[in-house]
Amino acid sequence: MKQRILRLIKTETVLLLSFFLALLSVFFVHPDKEYLAYVDYRTIALLFCLMSVVAGLNGLGLFEKIAHTLLKRCKTLRILALVMTALCFFSSMLITNDVALITFVPLTLAALRLSNGKNHAIFIVVLETVAANLGSMLTPIGNPQNLFLYNFYHMDVGTFLLTVLPYAGLSLLMLVGACCFLPNSTMSYAEISAPALSKTPLRYTMYAALFILALLSVFRVLPYYVTLIITLAALLILDRKALLRVDYSLLLTFVFLFVFIGNLGRIPVFFNFLQNIVDGREVIAGVLSSQIFSNVPAAILLSEFTQNAPALLLGVNLGGLGTLIASMASLISFRFAIKEQLPAGKYLLWFTVVNVLFLLINLLLWLII
Repeated sequence: MKQRILRLIKTETVLLLSFFLALLSVFFVHPDKEYLAYVDYRTIALLFCLMSVVAGLNGLGLFEKIAHTLLKRCKTLRILALVMTALCFFSSMLITNDVALITFVPLTLAALRLSNGKNHAIFIVVLETVAANLGSMLTPIGNPQNLFLYNFYHMDVGTFLLTVLPYAGLSLLMLVGACCFLPNSTMSYAEISAPALSKTPLRYTMYAALFILALLSVFRVLPYYVTLIITLAALLILDRKALLRVDYSLLLTFVFLFVFIGNLGRIPVFFNFLQNIVDGREVIAGVLSSQIFSNVPAAILLSEFTQNAPALLLGVNLGGLGTLIASMASLISFRFAIKEQLPAGKYLLWFTVVNVLFLLINLLLWLII
């Protein structure tokens, strides 16, 4: 029992923290009918739909097959790092940073284990993690905080892209430059077996259609509840296992945080205090609070105290750089590294150095712009 509790604390730290914050706030604002208005049901529904589609496609082996095909063409360590880092950067825009890391980091580690590149595994995995966190900021569906802020502020696509594009572009150039520091030694992957793709065309068609529906709802063309009903019905009929792969802890985290922030907004002393701190300092507030709470809770917390959507969007996305918990997706890579028996201390050192460097350079660009 004790080990289960410790495991739960380690794996669901943000969920438990959000639960206790929500519970604590209940003592200050007793439950009433206004609680029902706290939750952003549109964000929760769309997040569920997108996670379901990505989980289903991942279960079919699609992303792993793509990565394996590209790996076979990588003849040197430097090319491998460039390809896998770019794959994490660009794929995270559509399948989220979490799924990109869950899919591609293990395959990278397997390739390095079976070749002469394991000594560089830590550096490459750190670059993949940074790539997933920074690439995902370029689309409203790339990570949970983007989807929430895009919905919460009713942002238009143009404003969204103009806010993050310079930083994503700079980050991509920096990632390419970092990969060039790796040796150009020859690699071989003959022992890596190719994953078997599911031979059910109907499911691929279904997920393509569901993804399009989800995008239409994200961009406010189709009501979100229509997409939710169709997604649930399709999965219950054709792929129930995909529903088991959805990250329900993330959805619960959102609900608990909505309750906490909703109650906080009804306590004048706290509301005025936080509004005075955040207003006009959204980028710095987003970066600093992300280092403590991680960027998803930070986005939900700070959104209640500012109307400067672009600044907050930039702050919480750049805030994913820095500490290991600044973006919860970073913990995914760390767990894979520990499972691979890579030295934890060395990993944390490289992770911190690389993340802080990327953060400082991006903040310098923000100061210049």
